[in-house]
Amino acid sequence: MNADKPYELSKTLLEILACPACMGKIEHVEAEEKLVCLGECKRRYPIRDGIPVMLIDEAEKPST
Repeated sequence: MNADKPYELSKTLLEILACPACMGKIEHVEAEEKLVCLGECKRRYPIRDGIPVMLIDEAEKPST
């Protein structure tokens, strides 16, 4: 790890993660430190201290 990128999520982890709300695929948005659901719910899950917080209650819902 380096100062520009304090954490790194493995490609394998990103391939197996799914949104707990709708089971959609997940995309990592590094600039926002979020995992974004590409499925129907579009929730945005935070990454805290390099750890994805995949809890529905912690996710941001999409703006309508």
